[in-house]
Amino acid sequence: MTGVSQEHMRAHYQIGSNHMMLGAGILFTEELWEFLSFAERSPAIISNILLFGLTSALGQSFIFMPVVYFGPLTCSIITTTHKFITILASVTRFANPVSSMQWVGTVLVFLGVDLDAKFGKGAKKTSH
Repeated sequence: MTGVSQEHMRAHYQIGSNHMMLGAGILFTEELWEFLSFAERSPAIISNILLFGLTSALGQSFIFMPVVYFGPLTCSIITTTHKFITILASVTRFANPVSSMQWVGTVLVFLGVDLDAKFGKGAKKTSH
């Protein structure tokens, strides 16, 4: 759903990947005070939250970089391929079961991605 607006922003404005991530402010609710109380009782949680926030921000940067440089479709293909590799590793390494209908769905998704890459819109050249 956001691909069209991301493509519009990328095409009409000189924005970077970090600009696309920023925007929404923090809303203060009663939950904030409950969290602060919990953090005071369990201070070890703060380092885990900071590490999670850092790795999440880094991950988001790597997601938005392909959107900015190559467009939302290429980003979608990259993330879909990543998910497929994760599924394949899960099945082969950890012997997680996959039903025949799940395999059919997986094949259809990647067949669609492959066909779109071959016959979809012409490849756009970037100035980067």
